[in-house]
Amino acid sequence: MDFSAVSSALKTIGELTQEVTSLWGVDEQVEGLASELRWMQSFLKVADARKVDNELIRTSVVEIRELAYDAEDVIETFSLKVASKRKGGFSNCIKRSSCFLKEGCLLHRIKSEIEKITVRIKELTRQLKTYDVSKFGVDGEGPSSSTERRVSRRSYPHVMDDNIVGLGKDIKQLVPVLLDEQSECRVVSICGIVGTMALSTGMGGLGKTTLAKKIYHESQVVGHFKHLAWANVSQNCQERKVCEDILSDLNILTEADKMMKVEKLAEKLSSFLEKNKCLVILDDIWNPVDWDSLKPVFSARETKSKILLTSRNKKIISHADKNGFLYQLQCLNDEQSWELFQKIAIPPTNSPGYKIEAKMKELGEDMVKHCAGLPLAIIILGGILATKYPSLTEWLNVSVNVKSYFKNDKGQVLKDVLLLSYDDLPPYLRPCFLYLSQFPEDYEIPVDRLIQLWIAEGILAKRCTIQVRERYVATLKMTSFQMHDLMRGVCLSKAKQEKFFDIADQSNACQLSRIGRVRRVSVHKYFWIHYIKSPRLRSLLFFDKFLPVEEEDNVLPLAMVRNFDNHKEELFNPWVWFAAVLVCSVLVTKLRGSWKYMFNNFNFLRVLDYERGGYAGCKLPNDIGKLIHLRFLRLRGLEFDSLKLPSSLGNLRCLQTLDLRIINGLCSESVHVPNLLWRMQQLRHLYLPQQCSSKTKLKLGTLKNLQTLVNFNTKNCYVKDLINMTNLRELEIRGSFNIEDFNTEELDKNPPIIQSKYLHSLSIINDEGRIDPRHLAHLLLSCENISKLRLDVEIRRLPEYHYLSSNLAYIKLRRCKLEEDPMPTLEKLLYLRMLELHEEAFIVKEMFCCGQAFAKLESLSLKGLNNLEEWKVGEEAMASLQRLEIQKCRQLKKLPDGLRFIATLQELKIDSMPKTFKDKVEEGGEDFWKGRHVPSIIFHDCE
Repeated sequence: MDFSAVSSALKTIGELTQEVTSLWGVDEQVEGLASELRWMQSFLKVADARKVDNELIRTSVVEIRELAYDAEDVIETFSLKVASKRKGGFSNCIKRSSCFLKEGCLLHRIKSEIEKITVRIKELTRQLKTYDVSKFGVDGEGPSSSTERRVSRRSYPHVMDDNIVGLGKDIKQLVPVLLDEQSECRVVSICGIVGTMALSTGMGGLGKTTLAKKIYHESQVVGHFKHLAWANVSQNCQERKVCEDILSDLNILTEADKMMKVEKLAEKLSSFLEKNKCLVILDDIWNPVDWDSLKPVFSARETKSKILLTSRNKKIISHADKNGFLYQLQCLNDEQSWELFQKIAIPPTNSPGYKIEAKMKELGEDMVKHCAGLPLAIIILGGILATKYPSLTEWLNVSVNVKSYFKNDKGQVLKDVLLLSYDDLPPYLRPCFLYLSQFPEDYEIPVDRLIQLWIAEGILAKRCTIQVRERYVATLKMTSFQMHDLMRGVCLSKAKQEKFFDIADQSNACQLSRIGRVRRVSVHKYFWIHYIKSPRLRSLLFFDKFLPVEEEDNVLPLAMVRNFDNHKEELFNPWVWFAAVLVCSVLVTKLRGSWKYMFNNFNFLRVLDYERGGYAGCKLPNDIGKLIHLRFLRLRGLEFDSLKLPSSLGNLRCLQTLDLRIINGLCSESVHVPNLLWRMQQLRHLYLPQQCSSKTKLKLGTLKNLQTLVNFNTKNCYVKDLINMTNLRELEIRGSFNIEDFNTEELDKNPPIIQSKYLHSLSIINDEGRIDPRHLAHLLLSCENISKLRLDVEIRRLPEYHYLSSNLAYIKLRRCKLEEDPMPTLEKLLYLRMLELHEEAFIVKEMFCCGQAFAKLESLSLKGLNNLEEWKVGEEAMASLQRLEIQKCRQLKKLPDGLRFIATLQELKIDSMPKTFKDKVEEGGEDFWKGRHVPSIIFHDCE
């Protein structure tokens, strides 16, 4: 059950009551409200402990959440509009006395609202006290979700490449079909069957996407096709998105294409596929209608390009290509199922001859049979049991639940195991899971942004999320993830049951307009914001452009559009110019109306997030200052004619995340940011525009809670402010970086720049010129704990080893133009695991890795090193290397001889290299012996 709303309201009240003087006038009302909320919280905990699940409790939970939200909104309004003005001494008292009457009216209104909420809570409390929750879940009135509450829990592991079983045979059968250029087959489809019976509409979780990914990375496939592209189609097929994803993978997507009609995009893509040998994978296509919408893209017949589909519907293949090849993927057999289960559920051990306890093995094998050979079901079940290993008692408890959850219907198996995994989550994590349902199908969810949204909505404590984030930073993993469509289906079902949020689009516009208590709205496709009538809205997530090209005709009067289209070729016709100005005026007025409606009607918004940018009008209206409750504001990619941000932004003092990376679509005009950000002392994540106006000089020294600072530079900010940011974790410097009054004679006499012991990531990007190497060295000396370093700036010489953090695990050097081989310095970093040397990272001709250098390095990427001719590797160097990529190093003559000693190397990728280099590495070539031990050697675009 969702405790987060009540907990968040109590936290807000607790923070306010810390200062007794702040409560003068409403102290009794606030204490009464807190008391009632605490009872509600206790009730929810008891109900959840008893696993109560009936209509009465579900309805009550929704009502409790609504009351808690109302309470929090009212208390916070009091805090921001009244309590905050009672501080500040004599001068502030003089200011308050001039608006004493206004404050009195506001105080009376707030007191009245608190009393009304308290009455509503007491009435609900009276109703609930008539029911004894201890009886639910025992006498059959409310079916139990699981027999007892778990103590040891964690979220489920992600599907990794190591956890793949039984696809070798499938790959061997499919790859030759794709490589056969003589066959008339242009479309290959992967579908699923259960047991021996093929399904016309199959099920998910069989591993179709996993198989497609393995084929996508297969060395023979990468070497055969000049270009590869991947697009997720999903149940809600969006033709434009599919086309743009493919064009992007083919590296031919331009900004102009994003403004183009879908028909023109399809024509461009079709022409490219006809002229080039490409493999396009369309993942998760649902029905023939979706294929028909995409057919113009793949209309060319005289082509060597091929298409690989994954689908639950085997009818699509005959519909798409009469000569197409249908491959039916089967479920795992008992042996394969047990092998996969062991990989997930039983931690690896170094003990030789280790065997799982006989009783646990018997239990495990019995539970796995209920998964019907479905890999996803096995993975999820294994994830649950992995948290309880090696407790036999815990496995017995889960076994009981598995038998009660899983029915004989194989089509229900996955849903049942997903429901079991949801019920295994602790209560405080369930709203975090439900929050994922707001993201569109197949959406790649960024971990950083998700954590920021969780905190902004108050559904997870800050300390918890920071610990999770830092764990991922330490392991250099998990920057984003996707939900399986079946997992998302269960998530959506649960979210709908608990009335957690609403998805908005044109199809349900009228329905939304009649709902008065919408708290969260997720807009997946363009939606006229005026349809939302809820004044208590807390969260707005937009996943489409502010105004997509396809919707412009619907926004403008039809007669005006037709008139303009009929005459737009007549450049010297005054009517054309008049019509153009008129069209623009109408468009700008309508967009401004959308902004003003939002800012004037949704005063309790905490989250406002724009995902895909797009033209948003003349300028950001000053009314944004009315959203005083905002915690999360993301304007990235929005295009405005005027890039002067309003001064009213200074009113948003509750902001935790602020992204100001707006742009001007017509020119590279700089953004004017008012010097008011210092007021936002709750700010944790600040993303400044890439290019700020020369008039902008921001004071940021008061932002002591700041954790992320992006696009900082010394032209628009003060370097001295960095020392006050003692919680800083990520710093990105873009543009100039100069330290004022720097002592060039005695470097150790200069004061430190950064004092945050939490800083783990530093990036420096400068397209304009060089950075003073002494300033860089002094900055790096202040960053003694960083694990990630990115230098994309001309420095000519790498700072000496003692200036670099010994904790560095990831380094990327680009356009540094180093005049010496950097390896002798970098090899001293004992924990370095990933190294990327790209586009003129250095300009010398030779590179050496000697002795036992780079003992822990796992990944090395060399790209665009135009001067590199010779690379030498010692016999004991890079003993842990797993992946090596060489791209566009056109002067490199051969692979290093020492490569043959790196037994751990799993993948060697040769990309955009001369054909002579490729011939040497291939079987029969003079360098083949150096890499023959590598399981996967991939050649791409080496013709």
